[in-house]
Amino acid sequence: MRIVIAGGHGQIALRLERLLAARGDEVAGIIRRAEQGDDLRDAGAEPVVLDLESASVEEVADCLRGADAAVFAAGAGPGSGAARKDTVDKAAAVLFADAAVRAGVRRYVIVSSMGADPGHEGDGIFDVYLRAKGEADAYVSGLDALDCTVLRPGALTDDAGTGLVRLEAHTGRGPVPRDDVAAVLAELLDTPATAGLTLELISGSTPVSVAVKSVAGN
Repeated sequence: MRIVIAGGHGQIALRLERLLAARGDEVAGIIRRAEQGDDLRDAGAEPVVLDLESASVEEVADCLRGADAAVFAAGAGPGSGAARKDTVDKAAAVLFADAAVRAGVRRYVIVSSMGADPGHEGDGIFDVYLRAKGEADAYVSGLDALDCTVLRPGALTDDAGTGLVRLEAHTGRGPVPRDDVAAVLAELLDTPATAGLTLELISGSTPVSVAVKSVAGN
């Protein structure tokens, strides 16, 4: 498959790029800064320099044409203010989805967050973040032209992945290594029967491939 990843220099995205490239997929990662390109090349991915906060739908669609799947893994990051939660976590996800529709890419996987909710209340930075992620999830999931899976990991850690997870519509809160999030994303891309699902992910006792197969089609 050819897979295009938004937020290609993110910690989960770099792990996913390595996994996809290792299994023979063709991977492109959208990055904001050219100097990030070497890290993507080291991971086996083709860097594409494009700022999703200022790009047009057509510019993003050009990056997506010919792809089999799109993954939105971009984020404003923990040091960013409320405004960038809206321009990246929400608006860039919407832009990437609209561009995928325009480019004819049906398979779309979005990395969200546990607790994301368009109706989430509060004015704190994290409240704004959860609301922005929830609004993005709702928009993307509502596009009939996309076969979309929403993945909502729990608290992300840099622990080594175990390959054992809990993946369900509702898991309750818990930690999960970024390694295992990337492994689940790779498996979801291979499992189009998960389209239409919003899934929570934490560490558990079920092998990744088994966990994904068990939710497919539900």
